[in-house]
Formats: sequence, C-alpha cells, structure tokens
Amino acid sequence: MGRRIKTMSLVLDSFGSYLGIDKGCIIVRDRDGKTERYPLFEEKIGEVVLKTGNMVSTGALASLGFWGINVVIATKNGRPVAMLKNLTDDSYVKTRICQYEALKNGKGVYVAKQIILAKILGQNQVLRKYGLKQIDTTRISERINRIETEDLQSFRRKVIGIEGKCSEHYFKQVFQLFDEKLRPEQRYAFHAYDGLNNLFNLAYELLFWKCYRALSRAHLETHLGFIHSLMFGRASLVCDFEELYRYLVDDFLIGYRLHLKPKDFEARTETFNDKRGKRIYLSRPKTKKLTKELHDFFRSKVKIPRIRRGKKQEIESLINEEALLLAKYLRNERKNWEPRVVELE
Repeated sequence: MGRRIKTMSLVLDSFGSYLGIDKGCIIVRDRDGKTERYPLFEEKIGEVVLKTGNMVSTGALASLGFWGINVVIATKNGRPVAMLKNLTDDSYVKTRICQYEALKNGKGVYVAKQIILAKILGQNQVLRKYGLKQIDTTRISERINRIETEDLQSFRRKVIGIEGKCSEHYFKQVFQLFDEKLRPEQRYAFHAYDGLNNLFNLAYELLFWKCYRALSRAHLETHLGFIHSLMFGRASLVCDFEELYRYLVDDFLIGYRLHLKPKDFEARTETFNDKRGKRIYLSRPKTKKLTKELHDFFRSKVKIPRIRRGKKQEIESLINEEALLLAKYLRNERKNWEPRVVELE
C-alpha cells in the first residue's frame, strides 16, 4: 500500500492557542484549555499555519521539521511572512541544475508558453461562467505559438504585450461584477490604493504561499522563473506558477462579493517612497474571516483526476502535483508539460 497523502492544514488562528508535542502527537490547546491531538505517524498534516498571538514549543517545530511538514508564519490577519522547512529540501541538486539549463536549451520558453496559455484558458473559464465577453483563445494561442525563439528574454519581450492586453480585457470584465462603489478603473498589483485591488492582492498572497510550498517540495528553485525576469528578492518561479491558479481565486472572490459591502473596507494612512497617503483595505475582522474561508477553499475539490487515483482532488493537491510534473519535465522524465485547467461550473 502506498503512503497516505498529507492533506490537512492545521491553522492556529485563535489568539492564545498553544502548539506542542506529546507522545508522537502534535497537540493544539486553545486558551480555554481544550486540547486536540494529531498523531504524526498517520501523516495527515500537510502544513501548519501559525498566526501571531499564539505560542509554540521548539520541540513541536523540531518534530514538524523531521516529518517534513512545512510551517508558515503569518500575521494576525493571515498574511504569510515566512516559512520553516526541512533542511533536506535543498539537497536535490539535479532538479535545480536542469532548471538552470532550461534558461538556455529552449525548455524555458516552452514552459513560459504553457503557463501563459493555461492562464488565458483559465481566465476564459471565469468569463464564460459569468456570461462575460470571452477572449479569442484560438487566435491568441496561434500568436503565442508563432513566436519562434529559444531566447527567453526575446520571448518575454514579444509576449508581454499579448498577455497584458488579455489581462486588461479580463479584469475590465470581472470588475463589472462588483459593487460600483468598490469598482476600480483597472487592475493594480503593487501598492494599490483602492479596496478591491487590495482584496485581490490579499487573496493572491495566500495563493503565492501555496505555490511557494509546492515548488519547494518539488525541489525547484523558487527564485528562478521563466516568465518573470530575475530580480533580487522576487520569487520569480512562484510568480510564474501562481498565474496558473489566479482564475480559481478570482472565481472564489466573485462568489464572495455577495458578502461584501463598501462599509466593510477601511482607510489606513501609510508612507511609501517618502509619500503619505490613504489606502483602502478590507477591515481586520473581515480579513480574518476571508483568510479562513480561503484556507478552506484551497481544500475544496475540483474535477481534475489525481495522478495515481481518483476523479477529483483538492486545489491544494492539484498545485502540488503540477509542481512535481513540472520538475519531472525539466529533468527529462516527461516529454512535455501541459498544466491542467479546471473547468468551472
């Protein structure tokens, strides 16, 4: 019998909770003394998320590291800021060598094409589901596939305009589904000032960490991407990889919009580049509720068969599987790699 897949995300989001270890079990004790036990040998825990305001024993951290269970450190609002992982995660050198070689041997261009095409197909799933104007994916695919070059920088220059116009069209359509008082003129990722863009940015942060963990488990170099160029401090491959799943998060947020009202957002004065200004965010109580629901969302199932068995799997396991398949392609263990796109219902 094969090993049981680790699937459970253990989230400590109640202020004053305690994470410890006792007789081979991870224990979680809330501030009222209620204790839950999770035997490590059953291998059910996939990750542990620790929010500020909680306590943890070093023994528990050591045990989680020994069992290869990633630990994500998050703010009280659920924003991930760091991750602890097993030291052996960085010992698989062959995978990273093949990843570096892909920058020059044409595989990098192939991977970049597959990610962009899958991203656009995913966006079209959202547009179709909500009766919005879809992208002509046949024409776009032909334009992208006609780009003949093995030079990654040259490919990026040629494809960025195509991808950018598709995203501009996509968000212009999607934003129409939200309350007019929340609706921004366009999509802003970095240091947005409006509430709706910052809502999307918050959700994408959680997706980022899911992808970061998956790529780390696949022993890939998270800072060596194929679409996003190399930049100090930027996990370029993670930025590439999350493009595959943003449409699923978008679909979740479109459904979540029914619970949103303009009064759920608040202004905060911040300083950026020596300039002070007000930026709009989802209120802290609403942010806490949203992040919890997002964690549950990543454990929801979609109709994509698992590699080994089953007709459905959790979104989180899909992300993990796709990272493993990408690594196999780069190591020449697969002839091709075509990311699987979930058909939205």
